[in-house]
Amino acid sequence: MLRSLIRLPSAANTAAAAAAAASAVTSVSRRGMSAVVALSEDHQMLRQMCRDLADKELAPNAAKHDKDHSFPKAQVEHLAKLGLMGITTSTDYGGSGNDYLAYAIAMEEISRGDASVGVIMSAHNSLYCAPVGKFATHEQKKLWLTPFASGEQIGCFGLSEPGNGSDAGAASTTAKLVGDEWVLNGTKAWITNAYEASAAIVFATTDRSLKHRGISAFIVPTNAPGFSLGRKEDKLGIRGSSTAQLIMEDCRIPKNMLLGKEGEGFKIAMMTLDGGRIGIAGQGLGIAQASLDCAVKYARDRKAFGKPICDLQAIQFKIADMNLKLHSARLLTWAAAQKADSHLDFTEFAAMAKLAASETATFNAHQAIQILGGMGYVSDMPAERHYRDARITEIYEGTSEVQRLVIAGKVIKSYA
Repeated sequence: MLRSLIRLPSAANTAAAAAAAASAVTSVSRRGMSAVVALSEDHQMLRQMCRDLADKELAPNAAKHDKDHSFPKAQVEHLAKLGLMGITTSTDYGGSGNDYLAYAIAMEEISRGDASVGVIMSAHNSLYCAPVGKFATHEQKKLWLTPFASGEQIGCFGLSEPGNGSDAGAASTTAKLVGDEWVLNGTKAWITNAYEASAAIVFATTDRSLKHRGISAFIVPTNAPGFSLGRKEDKLGIRGSSTAQLIMEDCRIPKNMLLGKEGEGFKIAMMTLDGGRIGIAGQGLGIAQASLDCAVKYARDRKAFGKPICDLQAIQFKIADMNLKLHSARLLTWAAAQKADSHLDFTEFAAMAKLAASETATFNAHQAIQILGGMGYVSDMPAERHYRDARITEIYEGTSEVQRLVIAGKVIKSYA
């Protein structure tokens, strides 16, 4: 029943839905979380469902998972029951069949409650389910998508390597076809969901002479012979999700585990990252909103010089700037999502949304600590956790510098 709440219009109808949504202005929120662009009734229901989950289950447990560096297993299982672990995956393969706008909305609300749960959901949906859903064969989807989109199993994405983070075309991991098996050798770094994943999308060079055109993508079960994990990284933030290296030493997988065609790996990676940036933009929005919520509540309760500090102009200016940046980033994120749903080129907008939302998350978290003063620096309040969680949003799924290169490249090309 709950899953049915988030079955939104099919991709064929999303362009019309997006146009209708953009034609009105409304507020769909309590606590000042207004949506300048109107949302359909279904999207509002989804938002409220995710908001309730964040308030009742995610936020109350976030500090514990952060402190213990523990995986939020019960919370992720709850997401699966609600259909959020396959939110944009076709219903034919166990997903909810929703659009990217629904994904962005859900990611914001879930991340507002616990950014670690948000990135677990994002990496699984954007980086594993999406490329399998788009490029896998029917037989591959039955085995390597259906149980993942339902949330029964979790996936991860192996692109970055210890020696080449942003240079995705320089994969030193290799794959050689030996008989009826691919043999993979190499190491992937900074992999979200590494310890929980049952399978990984791994990018490896199959023909070095072709450079980035010689990269291919593979579905690699994490129990494959020769596959192992490095130690869990001890991170500044997002501590409820595991991050580790994927190590392949003569790792053998069947020939039919090639994803897409040989040599299509770079294209698959770039298309996957475009969608992933909408997810991380949603995560940034959630952290930014949580920071604003924390700051305003404290400013209303805390008194100085005989009145609440929210009456002070210096505090009001900070709150105004936080709110301005948040709404601006949200509009960009929703615009990127609507472009994706309308099957338009959304690379530039995804980069702008990710850049704006991640920098807003960092800005709002910083300002929240300034407003809270000493209370913002201690773990009794969530502000310091938001600050730590925000920082990575400017790094993974493409650094802020990479986003600026993508945006500038699109702008300059448009004038040619």
